[in-house]
Amino acid sequence: MTSPDIVVVLNPKAGRYRAIRNKGTLQNLLEQVSRRTGLTWRIVQTSRPGQATELARQAAEEGASIVVAAGGDGTCGEVANGIVGTPARLGVLPLGTGNDFARCAGIGENLQIAVENLFTGKPRRIDLGSVAGRYFINVAGCGLDAAVAKRVNQGFRFLHGTAAYVAALFQTILTFKPVSMRITIDGEEQHLNALLCTVANTQSYGGGMRIAPYAQIDDGLLDVCIVKAVNKLEFVSVFPRVYSGTHITHPCFLMHTARRVHVESTPPVPVLVDGDVMGTTPVEFTVHPGAIEVILPVK
Repeated sequence: MTSPDIVVVLNPKAGRYRAIRNKGTLQNLLEQVSRRTGLTWRIVQTSRPGQATELARQAAEEGASIVVAAGGDGTCGEVANGIVGTPARLGVLPLGTGNDFARCAGIGENLQIAVENLFTGKPRRIDLGSVAGRYFINVAGCGLDAAVAKRVNQGFRFLHGTAAYVAALFQTILTFKPVSMRITIDGEEQHLNALLCTVANTQSYGGGMRIAPYAQIDDGLLDVCIVKAVNKLEFVSVFPRVYSGTHITHPCFLMHTARRVHVESTPPVPVLVDGDVMGTTPVEFTVHPGAIEVILPVK
């Protein structure tokens, strides 16, 4: 089967069903731009977790030049996994809750502008990270943030986005205890009691938390943020600074850049990969420079 030029992989549940609610608008926008450019397109829809990777791989193998993640950061990560090692390029339509990758990459959160970018943008090669056999495009880590994500993924009836994350954080911090971590960064080993170790390809996650304010998606490095053990009151008081990126001046935050990060902990803690919780420590994070091309706005 021959693929159209652009295949859009739509996660209908992304953004608390924002993606499926905007499907009609998306189709109209794609058709309008397609008439001007002559490029063909098709939307395929996921029905289960992980399927975006399969659909993206299939589209790439059938010859699609651009495979688009229509959803949130998790959908971006899944589609990126599907096109690694193929000539296909990644497109992004921000239809999730946080849309951190779209913001960090300069695509923004306006759907119409993002659709135009698919047809008028330019390819740029970016890095990916990997952990436990899976690539990540945004942020991975272990410890408190993974425990919070697990709680968020269990759902809040009246909250979503940043509000859900903050509510989950305050619920989780009540019972989460620092753990003994052995963290090896490019061969340099350190032992400490820590709340979390986050490994970032982009600057933010969780709907705008700038955990790694100097991260770049094409520098061949991952940015590492370790939060040392600190009393809960102090952590809660400094936490809001993560939204401006000024948390890094506080002594409980240790920042590094690395190509490879190995983490062991006692006891084991959950691992977060592009918003999904996958397994527990021990775990190793590795950067893959220039692993895929993404269609980004012309500067």
